[in-house]
Parts: sequence; structure tokens; C-alpha cells
Amino acid sequence: MTTDTAINNSNNRFAMVSAFLEKDFAFLWISNVSMYIARWMQITTLSWFVLEVTDSPFSVGLVGFFGMAPFFMFGIFGGLLADSVDRKKLIAFTQFMSFTAALIMVLLFAFDLIAYWHSYVAILIPGLAWALDMSSRRNLIMDIMGMERVSNGVALDSIGEDSGKIIGPALAGLLIAIVGVTGSYIVLTSIIFIGCLAVVRIKIRTSQKRSGNADIPNTTKQKNYMVFLEVSSVYVGQSSGPPALNVFDGMSKVFKGLKQGFKYVSKNNVMISVIVITILMNLFLFPYVQMVSVVSKRILEVGPFFMGLLLASDGLGSLMGSTFLASRRKVKYQGRVYLYCSVLSLFALAAFALSSIYVLSLILLVMVGIGVGGFKIMQSALVMIVSDPEFRGRAMGIITLSIGVMPIGNILVGAISQSIGASLTLFAYGTIGFSLVIIAGILMPAIRAEIIPFNTDTKVS
Repeated sequence: MTTDTAINNSNNRFAMVSAFLEKDFAFLWISNVSMYIARWMQITTLSWFVLEVTDSPFSVGLVGFFGMAPFFMFGIFGGLLADSVDRKKLIAFTQFMSFTAALIMVLLFAFDLIAYWHSYVAILIPGLAWALDMSSRRNLIMDIMGMERVSNGVALDSIGEDSGKIIGPALAGLLIAIVGVTGSYIVLTSIIFIGCLAVVRIKIRTSQKRSGNADIPNTTKQKNYMVFLEVSSVYVGQSSGPPALNVFDGMSKVFKGLKQGFKYVSKNNVMISVIVITILMNLFLFPYVQMVSVVSKRILEVGPFFMGLLLASDGLGSLMGSTFLASRRKVKYQGRVYLYCSVLSLFALAAFALSSIYVLSLILLVMVGIGVGGFKIMQSALVMIVSDPEFRGRAMGIITLSIGVMPIGNILVGAISQSIGASLTLFAYGTIGFSLVIIAGILMPAIRAEIIPFNTDTKVS
């Protein structure tokens, strides 16, 4: 190894961790990782619990449906809130909302009052929280890190997300096998609480880090309002007219903001490409997660611990992909990485569906994860790089709305698996998704071209 190579490798390693020198980013990262771990513990625990109680793939699919349904209904409003309120306070509010829901589930399990349908409510509430704060979490990275280091910050966040996907399912599977679902829920609730403590330590004032928008009131100036009032009165109660008029005026501003966001995104070919591929991935790839418990029990004939390891192997692959990209100071063709990683993950899913050997299934899900790792990093980075800061929150909100098609995939994968089996269903999902993403890449050359970052000289009106 040459001296220059050694220096470059050292610089790459430093680039991966330098973001943690920013205390605000470190606390945000801890908050995010705690939620990632808890979410995957919850998905694993509730999927296994519902399968054990009902023995129905369709009922298991509903866990994913209710977990992702808020993305379609509220995702775009999360993006609008990211452009309107103090992002840190919004994240704190949603994180405490998730903690409260998890604590209630612990009590239901502990006092033997639980019914399987409680699982749908239990995952709906953190799903709503995730839909409302996802755009704020990613945009807060931009606020803290700035344009020059945003890709590194997003990559480190993705590494944390992948770590959560490794730790969460494996830990949940182990706990279910040893102490049952109640023990698993107690632990995940404690992890959410750690995230709550971290987010309140963030000091940044996001109103000072982004440009304003005359059409969207800046509620961060209303220091005497509680977080809930800030969120619920972003557009309501800002004028001096009668209450009914205020509500009407507030809603008109909401939809005006949404219209502006869609109009802006519609003029950007890169963001259109990202949205189309995001929709395809959430229809045909990610719903597979809900069927892993079914495949584990019926095809691979393993228990909750080994089921958890299957889900964790996806996270391990994603961590490998994220780590590699995080170590790169610059990726020239981000769109191509986004496209090729999507194709890889869908191909590996189709192969996983044909496997009846546990070790082979683990390897194939690692391949799925490698593709997902690149997909996730480039999805957020592309939107942030090419979008106007004034519309960045709404652009991320539209991405969140696109993720919201996943409930359709979840409910279909459960219903079809009920009829023809999980393996054949996942094979069809993988092959159809693989074909459609390739076609999308051919028809949308902007995603394959070199990405030009946004600047004021190229601003879209």
C-alpha cells in the first residue's frame, strides 16, 4: 500500500465519523437509532404474535398495512410541517407519542388484556409518528451538517438505520424465544425512552438554518406554545378573523403549500425518477418483510430466534452497502447507484423466494440488504442535492407520500400468500418489480446522468 493510499483510507475513515463531532448530530443520531431498533423490534414481535394467534398470512400482512398506512395519508403533511415548525420539537413530540403507545401495549401484555387486533393499533401510532417526522429527521441533518456534509450525515444515519435493522429483529427474536412477547415489548419501550432523552438534548434552532417562505408561517417564533399546539396550529389561528374563517384560511394555506410542492417536484426530472422508483420499491420489495415470519415457520421451519436472524441479515447487508457509500467522499453518479441497487435487491428477493435452505436464505437477504442500503442513501441524498431549500421539506414529504403506497403492497402480499403461498407470492413480487425498475431506468435518463446540485442560478420557479 502506498503512502497516498494510506492517507486516503485514513481520510475516508475520518469522514465517516467526523459528523459526531457535532453534538446536535450525535444526539439526533442516538434518537434516530433508538427508533430504528424499537421499530424493527416491534415489527418482529407483532408479526410473530399475530401469526401465532391467527395462523393467517393475511392477518400478518395487516401488521405491515397499518404500520405504513399513515405514510400515504399524512406523509406529505410531514414534509409541510418540516418546512413550517421547529423540526426538533416536532421530533420530540412524535417520539413521546410512540413511547406512550408502546407503554400501553406493555400494560396490556402484562395484565393479559391483549388481543391480536391491538397489534394493528400499536403499530399504527408509531407509523403516524414516523410519517409526520421522517422529513424533519432527514432535513434536520441538513440543518446541522450543511450542504457539503449532508451526504455523509445521511449515510451515517442510514448506517444507524441498518444497525437498528440488525439489532432490532435479532434482539426481538431472542427475547421472544426466552421471555416471550411481553419481555420483548418491555425492552423496546425502554429503548424508545432513551431516544426521547436524546432528542431533548438537541440545541439547534431550525428556524435559523433555513430560508423562509412567505406563504408558510414560522411557528418557531411562538415560543409560548406547546409542541402539540405548534403542530396543530401551523395554519390555523394565525389570522385575526373568526374561528371558522381561521380554519378555512388555514386549510387553504395547507393545500396551497402542497400544490406548490407538487408543482416544484413535477419540474425536476431527477426527483420524478426518484419518486417513480420509490413507488415501485415500496410496492414490490419492502412488503416482503411481513412474510418472513410465514416463510420462517412454514417453509424453513424455524422458530422466532432464527426468524429474527433472517430479518437481521437484511440489515447486515444494508449496513455493508451504507458503510461503503459513507466512506466515499464523493459519489459522481448517485442516480445510477440508486437504480442499480434497486435492481439488485429485487433480483435477490426473487431468488430468496425460491430457497428452502436456511443458510442460503440468509445469504440472499444479505444481498437484498446491500441493494437497500444504496437505495436508501441515494434516495434522500438525491432529493436534498437537487432541491431548493425552500421546498426541500415538501420534496421529502412527497417521497414519504410515495413510501405510503407500501400498505397496498402489504395487504396484497398477505392476501395473495393466503391463496398461493408466501414463496410463490414473493417470487412474483421480485420478478415484476425487477422488470419494472429496469424499464423505468431506461425511460428516465435523468436518473442515469451526472447529478447537478441545486444552486440559486438554476432555481425552478
